[in-house]
Amino acid sequence: MSIPLTLTDLRAAYCAGATPAQVVEQVYARIAEVADPAMFIALRDLDDVLAEVAALGDYDPDRPLWGVPFAVKDNIDVAGLPTTAACPAWEYHPSEDAFVVARLRAAGAVVIGKTNLDQFATGLVGVRSPYGVPRNALDPDIVPGGSSAGSGVSVAQGIVAFALGTDTAGSGRVPAALNNIVGLKPTLGAWSARGSVPACRSVETISVFALTVQDAYQVFQVGTGYDALDPYCKRIAAPDIAAVPGGQIIGIPDAASIRFFGDDIQAASFQASVDLLAAAGHQIKPIDFEPLFAVADMLYQGAWVAERNTVIQELLATNPDAVHPVTAKITRHADTLSATDAFRGFYRLRELARSVEPELAALDLLCVPSIPTFYSRADLEADPIGPNSRLGTYTNFVNLLDMCGLAVPTPARSDGRPGSVTLLAPAGKDAKLAALSECLEMAGARTLGATGWPRPDRAAPLAIPGDHSLLAVCGAHLSGLPLNGQLTGRGGYLVSATTSAPYYRFYDLNEAGLKRPGMVRSPDKQPQGIAIEVWALPTHSLGSFLTAIPAPLGLGKVELADGTWVTGFVCEAAGVQSAIDITDIGDWRRYLAGR
Repeated sequence: MSIPLTLTDLRAAYCAGATPAQVVEQVYARIAEVADPAMFIALRDLDDVLAEVAALGDYDPDRPLWGVPFAVKDNIDVAGLPTTAACPAWEYHPSEDAFVVARLRAAGAVVIGKTNLDQFATGLVGVRSPYGVPRNALDPDIVPGGSSAGSGVSVAQGIVAFALGTDTAGSGRVPAALNNIVGLKPTLGAWSARGSVPACRSVETISVFALTVQDAYQVFQVGTGYDALDPYCKRIAAPDIAAVPGGQIIGIPDAASIRFFGDDIQAASFQASVDLLAAAGHQIKPIDFEPLFAVADMLYQGAWVAERNTVIQELLATNPDAVHPVTAKITRHADTLSATDAFRGFYRLRELARSVEPELAALDLLCVPSIPTFYSRADLEADPIGPNSRLGTYTNFVNLLDMCGLAVPTPARSDGRPGSVTLLAPAGKDAKLAALSECLEMAGARTLGATGWPRPDRAAPLAIPGDHSLLAVCGAHLSGLPLNGQLTGRGGYLVSATTSAPYYRFYDLNEAGLKRPGMVRSPDKQPQGIAIEVWALPTHSLGSFLTAIPAPLGLGKVELADGTWVTGFVCEAAGVQSAIDITDIGDWRRYLAGR
């Protein structure tokens, strides 16, 4: 038995009679198969976990994470397991779970173990640990990413359904990019940090790794809750994911400021992702990223290095050999700083943040490469600092500017390495990022992490307002084409780009004037579905929209690739007598481009 460890697959398996004990046995068999001794710092005994899942009782769908195995970065407390922050001399034994861990376990999730990390969460590479270096799930020569290395790898290897990391400078996003998984960095304060060992308490958060965006966001919803005992926790909502209108203005680095450090393949991969966003109807706006890079530089200067020092200052003074040499070198910079320097750093950050406000205010979100390039373990042995700094090119400024972030897997690069971009938005827009990510996550043929499990055909359906109806379009009403204004002018917005079920033939109606296609239901299965967009349109406007549709086209029911039926454009069979059959192309935009 091998159940894909997505929330959807686990729930389906449990409904069909599978047991959490079977899933736990699968987890431990996979741990043995992967045989990576550096992934976990503390692993729970199998019998202990089996006893816990036996106590869950019968399947309870009202507990959203019932029977779901997860891992926890070892700077976050789990009762009964030591917390080390990857420093043996720091080890302590908490009597209770961290606030977020307790919420997840109350929802039925099951802790498997504590994962390895860059010591004291200082690093983006995953190699700064006395417990060894976890192997990158896809290529053992490449760094696993940090600081949440073990958490990212455990998800990518199909050992757990999700894992907790932490994120100050990108530790919840870089491992995701390097291991072909999702990394959700919540809005600061949405998740309580009580029960975790901070790196920079004022600008960090616990984060989520998962195999799909939907899974990561559902875990985020469960973990979100106000904690009055954490002075940095805020009352931030985690609403259901709802469709976002097309036409969002998305900022990307302009040609003068974009950085790939000579990696042309990564540049091409990023451009392909930008093209996907444009095809989904969004407006791409290149902007100067140099001010954001100046913000990023602040994270390892002045105040925030001193903040790291508040955590381990005493340990460095009394037992300096216990601290990893690179971690010690970075943190000891605080000894050269004064309180005056710290305040100057705060002032400088506010000046830089104010300077970028007008540009960011004109955007709905940003899209950036999750990482600018890849680095090997050999690269880090030769230079422990430089590659680590470059991996943070597009991550270090995010928490300093109070933005939420979502690292999303995209189609593999031309050399086979994983593609990934990160969507960034102002605080509180976590759900918006999850909704917008669908056109990226669903593109191409991609398996989950390193598991070989196929990516779902599409994400779970988005919530649509009750006064709206879904409408499938396949021709001139597509985003950016001549009749799209008939949708946007009626308050319509894009929900998803997908395909029909493979039971339609597609025609160029071969008419004078505006070019239009026709889609006709076929009794025979075709090699592929027809490329379509699904739009949400206010129901009261459907009547006026229908009257504007000329024969031989009309509105009927169209079957989508996932088997659901929505209202959409159909064509009378008589209307294709002199039409050109373009079923083998199956995509109106591609057909027009070829003409």
